[in-house]
Amino acid sequence: MGVVSREWEEVRLGDVIDFNPTETIKKGTISKKIGMEMLNSFQRKIEGFEVTEYKSGTKFRNGDTLLARITPCLENGKTAQVTILDGNEIGFGSTEFIVLRQKPKHTVNDFIYYLAISPMIRETAIKSMTGTSGRQRAQKDVIENTLFKLPTLKEQKAIAYVLSTLDEKIEVNKQINKKLEEMAQTIFKHWFIDFEFPNENEEPYKSSGGEMVESELGMIPKGWEVGTIQELGDVVGGATPSKKKEEYFVEKGIPWVTPKDLSENKNLFISRGALDITEEAYKSTSVRKMPKGTVLFSSRAPIGYIAISKNEITTNQGFKSIVPRISKGFSSEFIYCWLRENIEVIKNRASGSTFKEISGGEMNKIPSIIPEKSILDKFKNIISNAFIKIEVRESENQVLSGLRDTLLPKLMSGEIRVPLEEDEIL
Repeated sequence: MGVVSREWEEVRLGDVIDFNPTETIKKGTISKKIGMEMLNSFQRKIEGFEVTEYKSGTKFRNGDTLLARITPCLENGKTAQVTILDGNEIGFGSTEFIVLRQKPKHTVNDFIYYLAISPMIRETAIKSMTGTSGRQRAQKDVIENTLFKLPTLKEQKAIAYVLSTLDEKIEVNKQINKKLEEMAQTIFKHWFIDFEFPNENEEPYKSSGGEMVESELGMIPKGWEVGTIQELGDVVGGATPSKKKEEYFVEKGIPWVTPKDLSENKNLFISRGALDITEEAYKSTSVRKMPKGTVLFSSRAPIGYIAISKNEITTNQGFKSIVPRISKGFSSEFIYCWLRENIEVIKNRASGSTFKEISGGEMNKIPSIIPEKSILDKFKNIISNAFIKIEVRESENQVLSGLRDTLLPKLMSGEIRVPLEEDEIL
């Protein structure tokens, strides 16, 4: 049969989507709870849940879309689809969620999720926000009364399928990268914490009777030393050009990163933040350019975001980044794993009443075992391939995300139509 294209009907969203559908959980029932912190920006998958006693909160089932209605969560794109429940199980979560569910005669849940993250719904919701500064909330009735041209059920399923395929590929890449990073961290711990690196016979050093000597950090392999983080790399701070000069901040200039960029980036590698700075801005501050391979480490608000720079980069003052001493065998990969292993040690050295911060002086004092260069070189040779694969998949995900974000508004508006065969059953 030929390709068909039907006109879309203009509808009121509240007539075709069930907003905050009625569900019942008895108080005191132990149920799965999804907090706002379990949602990531523009990510369909929910990161996890806790099992706890129900007292209050929004209630939902699998397939429902959770739309954050409070600032800044809404602006940051915290919207996700529930998939962590069993069968007819009912979960609950933050009172700051608006729950969206299909009305089977009109809509399907997968389409509703993509509609919820589309510019049309997001812009409507953001414009509807009212309340005191810092506690503004989107108005459910404004979203419900929004008019929208609704695709047929078949087209909704087809649109959701196209976008889901991209999201699923992105999620697969993320899961593979997570496993690769866990593997790298496991090897790091096995070699540099448990001292089971391969000896000259490729046997685990410590358990094969490798000689250990006393040090201020306990027993360490013979030939290794104890030093400080300064021997691993150069600890570098950052700075912020004057915010009074808007012309200092541009889209394309010298890459400049803030802790917020790392909180939104979620990747192991980073090339730039939301804004670059100009050459004039760079010269106006004490900010330093750091080479490709620098390991960025957020030193406040919060402490512990870590990423590796893909190119020359600068940061604001919220970092104590480390430029690896490559000539001594300390690679980006080693520094990255070392920081992850020592986050609690670093946090314990932080100070401050408003928020905790680790100073450059304190960072430089943190003790570290200094392995033999031959072991460091061997570690890099084994681990570097995993990091290369992670970087490739992260780059692929950026392309896929860009494609999804370009297609989304065009598919939702009907500017691009998914061709359907007349007898096709989706």
